[in-house]
Amino acid sequence: MKLQNRFIEYCNISKFEINPNQIKIIDSLEKFSEENFNISLLKSFFNKHKKLGFYLHGDVGVGKTMLLNFFYNNLKFNKTKVHFNKFMIDFHDFIFDNNEKDKGIENFVKDLQNKSKLIFFDEFQVTNIVDAMILGRLFKKIFEKKICVIFSSNIRIDDLYKDGLQRDRFIPFLKILKENCYEQELLINEDYRINNKNILDRFLHPINETTNFKLNKFFRELTKDKKKSKKIIYIKGREFIIENFYDGIARFNFEELCKRNIGSEDYLNISKNCKFILIENIPNFNENNSDQQQRFITLIDIIYENKIPILVSSNNSLNNLNSSASLSKIFKRTISRLYELTSVKIDLP
Repeated sequence: MKLQNRFIEYCNISKFEINPNQIKIIDSLEKFSEENFNISLLKSFFNKHKKLGFYLHGDVGVGKTMLLNFFYNNLKFNKTKVHFNKFMIDFHDFIFDNNEKDKGIENFVKDLQNKSKLIFFDEFQVTNIVDAMILGRLFKKIFEKKICVIFSSNIRIDDLYKDGLQRDRFIPFLKILKENCYEQELLINEDYRINNKNILDRFLHPINETTNFKLNKFFRELTKDKKKSKKIIYIKGREFIIENFYDGIARFNFEELCKRNIGSEDYLNISKNCKFILIENIPNFNENNSDQQQRFITLIDIIYENKIPILVSSNNSLNNLNSSASLSKIFKRTISRLYELTSVKIDLP
C-alpha cells in the first residue's frame, strides 16, 4: 500500500483532518524513502543527486511532528528519534568518556552508523554557541557515512541561529544542510494544538488570592497521601535539589528552573524523575530576561517531549504572555505546547 493511502487510513482511524498540504509532504517523504531505502544498488549507483536529509519546517501546531512520526513509524529498520539537546549531550559525553580529541567526531558517527540508518530530530533549533561551532564538522561526517536524517523545525534552514553569537562560524553547517537536505514548508493556517484543546485547566492567571487558592487546592488533591521529600539528582558531579517532591510530583518556582545557570541536561534529568510538574510565577519576557526565556523554552520542549503534564501560574494569560524580540518566533511553539500541556487530562489519585 502506498504511503499516502496508509496515511489517509491513519487519519480516518485517528479522526484527524486530512489536509491536502500534508498529503503533499507525505508524497515527498515517500519519494525520499524510495531514493534512499527502496532502490537497487544499480539504481543507487546512477542516482548521484539524491539527498540524505529531509528538512520540514512550518509554523507551530500544523502537524509537522505528526507527519514525520507517521513516516518514521512506517520504516522497518534500525532508526533513532532523539531530542536535539539530548543528542548533543550524548555527543559531548562520548568525547569526554572516551577521551576523544582529533578523531572524536569520526568515532562518534561510526557508533551512530552501527546503531541507526536514520535519525529523526523533532523541533530542531540551535541556541548554544558551543554546539553551533561544531555542527558543520559533525553533520558533514554524518552525511559522509550515508546516515539519513529528517528534521522538523519552526525555522527555515537559512534562519537557523539567526543573530546568534559568532554566526559566521555557523554558516558552513547551513551550507551542508542545504546541500544534503530536501527542504519543504508545511503551510496550514491554524494551530491544531490550540484548536483541539479548548480548556486551559491548569494555566492559572492572574496571580492573586483566587488563583493561589485554586493552585494549592489542586496540588493538595494531586499529592494526597503522598509524602513530601527532598529529591537530589546527581548530574556529572553536581547536585540538583528538588525541594518539593511528592513521589514523582514536583513543585517549582520559575526562578528555581530558569533564573539559575542550568540547562538542557538538568531539565532532561528532572523529566526522568517527574510525572507531573507545577511551575509558579512565570514572568513576562523581554530583552532583559531573554536568557531566562531561552531556558524556559528549552524546559518546555523537554517536558513536552517526555509527555509530562504541568500546572503553571502567571500574571498574564497564555495569549498575552510577552516575548523578547529575539525569541518571539521560537516562543510561538512554546505557547502552543503550553496549551497542550496544561489541557491534557490526568488521573487524580
